[in-house]
Amino acid sequence: MLKKRLEKGLIQVYTGDGKGKTTAALGQALRAVGAGYRVYMVQFLKGGSTGELEAAKRLEPEFRIFRFEKERGFFWTLSDSEKKELKSEVNEAFEFIREVVRGEKCNILILDEVMGILHNGLLTVDEVCNLLEQKPDKMEIILTGRDVPEKIKEMAHLVTEMRLVKHPFDRGIGSREGIEW
Repeated sequence: MLKKRLEKGLIQVYTGDGKGKTTAALGQALRAVGAGYRVYMVQFLKGGSTGELEAAKRLEPEFRIFRFEKERGFFWTLSDSEKKELKSEVNEAFEFIREVVRGEKCNILILDEVMGILHNGLLTVDEVCNLLEQKPDKMEIILTGRDVPEKIKEMAHLVTEMRLVKHPFDRGIGSREGIEW
């Protein structure tokens, strides 16, 4: 049972080729939890331990991160059987998401890297748009990832694009714990 309800839930998208899409969604989650709301984040195409997983554990039950995929390499490196297994895991995650929406189990629902799932053909744009059409009026949904489809942009109330200007990778600086993961 939710302790508090949003007055009006919207659809937000964080996209672009720059760093910060997941970080922006996490910032929104932190703000919402601080205001007394329950936040669920479903992460796609991410494996391994990250700072946000550990931080979320400290904020449970108000903030929970869910992952349905086992840890594996980048999509383009996977065998056909691994892609089939990933598709099954994504379908399981999406059914969970549908249940969360139907049952209004949180105030803010974040679909992290869902655009990557669309780009790789693991879900269709229509499936995601149908979910967005079913969104309860008092639930906020945040979607992240590169290359947002036009149909999702049109449905969204807010679209923020992170644009890459400069990145430490260009100088040979690798990803750092607590900063990139």
